Amino acid sequence: MSVGNNQSSPDEIPEALRDVTPVPETKRSRLWLLLGSGLGLSLLVAIAGGYLWDQNSEPNVTSAPQSEESVSDSPEKESAIAEENQENSSSPKSLSSLDKTSANTETSKELLGHLPYQQAPAETLTALTADGRIKLRTPAAKAFLEMQAAARRDGVSLVPLSGFRSVEEQEYLFFGIKAKRGQVTTERAEVSAPPGYSEHHTGYAIDIGDGNAPATHVKKSFAKTEAFRWLKENAPRYSFELSFPKDHEEIGYEPWHWRYVGNKSSLETFYQDKQS
Repeated sequence: MSVGNNQSSPDEIPEALRDVTPVPETKRSRLWLLLGSGLGLSLLVAIAGGYLWDQNSEPNVTSAPQSEESVSDSPEKESAIAEENQENSSSPKSLSSLDKTSANTETSKELLGHLPYQQAPAETLTALTADGRIKLRTPAAKAFLEMQAAARRDGVSLVPLSGFRSVEEQEYLFFGIKAKRGQVTTERAEVSAPPGYSEHHTGYAIDIGDGNAPATHVKKSFAKTEAFRWLKENAPRYSFELSFPKDHEEIGYEPWHWRYVGNKSSLETFYQDKQS
């Protein structure tokens, strides 16, 4: 169908051609398009600029260090912090360390050549003999019985003569025997420690004799026995050591007196803060 001067109506353009043929734009539509694009671009620039300004002017909360207010935001809090710091500087732990140093200085003081020792609690002791008369701390008792059995297999008789002693028992051994024998204090101290100063209080010390040579019990002549020779060679295998060897200046030589040093407690007892 024709309209006017035979120009085709848009409705007569085949549908396929209408999809690819541009429709003429008016000048007004082009102007609004340009204005719209310009305003949109300006708006985007303004938003981006504002965001960047905000980033530079605002602190980064997630990565910023703790504010001063959170540390001390009031005179009361500053006072509390100062008190806490003062308390920490003189806390029980610090005081106990100072007290420990003082205590170690005190406990390291010798008396007649002997060092002070604490008495072992009764529940830590185990009997070495059937009658329960001689006892040691359980680890030391176990080690001695193993050592005694090993010596027996070698034909040597290790006899326990004295183990743990209470302070009361040591008091009689020192003062009572001293009076009976008419010994002066320094003379008695050469063979017996004052009460509170004997290794026997610890439950780790033991006097050992030779069952085949009883006449040498608690005498220096014990050093000539088979039992002593066996001990010198084998006692370290069972964590026993001679307490007072020949070169011990204060006490002198006691070949019969041995002590157990096979665990942390025994090492601390005999070595920690005991040597100058």
